Amino acid sequence: MQNNMKSWLFLSLLLSSGYGVATTTQVEILSAVVKDAKIPDAQVTLQRNGESAVKASTNAQGQTILENTFPDTSDTLLIVKKSGYSNLVVKCPCNGMSYALSPVLTGLDSMRVVLTWSATPDDLDSHIVYQGNHLYYDHKEGDNGNLDVDDIDSYGPETITLTARQNGQSYVYAIHDFSDREMPNSTRLSESQAKVFVYVGESLVRTYYVPQEKRGNLWTVFKITPSGEFVDINQIEGVNMASENIGPHLSPALADAWTASHNAAWTQQDISVSRSLNLQGEAAYQRRDYDQAIDHFTAAVNAWADNGKAYGNLGLVYQKAGRTAEALWANRKALALASGAGAPTVRAGANYNIGKIYETAGDYQQALTYYQAARNEKANTVYDNAIARVQALIH
Repeated sequence: MQNNMKSWLFLSLLLSSGYGVATTTQVEILSAVVKDAKIPDAQVTLQRNGESAVKASTNAQGQTILENTFPDTSDTLLIVKKSGYSNLVVKCPCNGMSYALSPVLTGLDSMRVVLTWSATPDDLDSHIVYQGNHLYYDHKEGDNGNLDVDDIDSYGPETITLTARQNGQSYVYAIHDFSDREMPNSTRLSESQAKVFVYVGESLVRTYYVPQEKRGNLWTVFKITPSGEFVDINQIEGVNMASENIGPHLSPALADAWTASHNAAWTQQDISVSRSLNLQGEAAYQRRDYDQAIDHFTAAVNAWADNGKAYGNLGLVYQKAGRTAEALWANRKALALASGAGAPTVRAGANYNIGKIYETAGDYQQALTYYQAARNEKANTVYDNAIARVQALIH
């Protein structure tokens, strides 16, 4: 009996480690915009460098079990795909988790933010603040925005959709640990495995993972500047306030001056990983494997969100792939990050690319604004011709 018990314990340790022994990863796939709706027939893949990928499809209840030998750690990626939805790529741990798929967005300036987390705490709340608006569970509709799904019993999703981002306005998105709202020193938010997925067009463009080993119950995740640039904040603090007061608490972050002193810090390892991923993306682009290039460039900016070169590359490959909303987003970030002697050329090119996107969409006034910005950065007959062309269309 004792030997059998030792053998069982040894086998259990091997299974939990995931090294060379078959184990299982169970996940559930839900809709990001319809509460409790299951997604059947989604293709789910577990992938780890140097090992063969494992694939399975979800059943009618949106569930699947993958037999694999991968450790359930951040070295393993979960990839979920289904026609009509944006691809989801997320770092594990994954076993026992629920994830949400976002239907493809159609508006040039639309955006969707999806929150998921683990079993505890029971209730994490999404908050987004912008001029005259504070969207959360008790105020679900606002100007060109709404809280699609609110979850109060673990896992999520909680989803906010902006149908049209207003140019010239700032937005701040944060997560409040409602379960521990009176415990500002709680660590449960930091331990929640919370993940925030940001979608533009048909693509997942940014992923945020809750900071580890932090005390606090309010995670301010990111800001969107008046020009449309994403700024990572990614900070946790402790507060003791009612949900309706989260909006006024976050409002100072809408000011431009707030960003400079609170911007997220990046380590040399982050920068090194990002540059390596960018090189892999450039190699894929040269092979005309645009999907692979997008995956690598997106991973590069997730590793280091100030990698202007990766954003410029993303803008280029998105345009090649016909994803105009995503190209718009990436060009705006490349524009904001332009620096050094070549910055005017970079800004001129990015402004022209954005203007071209708006002209193609029939928004000639916005196109004119960006063409004129390009001309202000650098003289070029191409910009002059574009300005004349859309002015004629406006009048």
